[in-house]
Amino acid sequence: MTLIILVIALSLVFDYTNGMHDAANSISTIVSTRVLSPRLAVVWAAFFNFVAFLIFKTTVAKTIGNGMIDISMVTPTVILAGVAGAIAWNLITWYFGLPSSSSHALIGGYAGAAIAKSGFGVIIPAGWEKTLIFIVLAPAIGLVLGYALKIAASWTIFKWRQPPSIVDKWSRVLQLFSAAAFSLGHGGNDAQKTMGIITSVLFAGGLISTFTVPLWVVLSAHSAIALGTLSGGWRIVKTMGQKITRLRPIDGVCAETAAASSIFFSTHFGIPVSTTHVITGAISGVGSVNRMSAVRWNVTLRIVWAWLLTIPCAAIISGFIYTLCKLLLPA
Repeated sequence: MTLIILVIALSLVFDYTNGMHDAANSISTIVSTRVLSPRLAVVWAAFFNFVAFLIFKTTVAKTIGNGMIDISMVTPTVILAGVAGAIAWNLITWYFGLPSSSSHALIGGYAGAAIAKSGFGVIIPAGWEKTLIFIVLAPAIGLVLGYALKIAASWTIFKWRQPPSIVDKWSRVLQLFSAAAFSLGHGGNDAQKTMGIITSVLFAGGLISTFTVPLWVVLSAHSAIALGTLSGGWRIVKTMGQKITRLRPIDGVCAETAAASSIFFSTHFGIPVSTTHVITGAISGVGSVNRMSAVRWNVTLRIVWAWLLTIPCAAIISGFIYTLCKLLLPA
């Protein structure tokens, strides 16, 4: 029981670091376009991170919990090592200002610890296929939608012949809604990953007989990610909001709307996607409308390398932690 409580506590710490790490994704555009101050932006994002549980079902939690790893082979020690490895990778990438995926850190960590215990046979291929496909597809959807929305917005502005001051005014209002939508998507998809992990340890510890996410787990996960968002992630805000491309309020609206649409779609079908991947693709798509050189592709490439390294690095760290844990803790 002590170990189970420790795993639950560590999972909520991960959820907190997820919110802290991914706060930049939720607020970078709205801060960079100066629609809201950083302080107000994190409050805005945290609120919608929390209330997302009222809108989305727990489909992603079920995919994470029993759709990717054979849960019959999972022990609390495996989950402890997986979450610890994910937190370690989150902190490493946060320190270097890299907007890597907290989601994929958790997935990689969980898999690495499970493989260290039971070998590669513990992996459920069907669950991994859709997740790995969406590592590429999710940012591509964000990029294409961002590009399309910016084209549509530009033509609308041209047709109505609105002056820049008017466009800026209504874009700022719209960006409040687009940022809220993106934060809803972020909370709805990312908080569920922690729900899946906590429910897994409850199931593995024999505290629940079926894989059903309890309400207290839902509320705890959303509270932790909202509190993490309130703490901010200023190193990554600078990367996401300023280094990829120059953003105006209309650009922020298009990027956030595109990203939110992609995340809503993925969450509905229970696919754990990276909100970092999606918003990066959307920002790049919006920036490339003006000209390809408007996007600092070297920064984007640096982010892509962080994406590619996340799952294997988190898996290696977690596998190492599991090896240490089994010497000190019961299996």
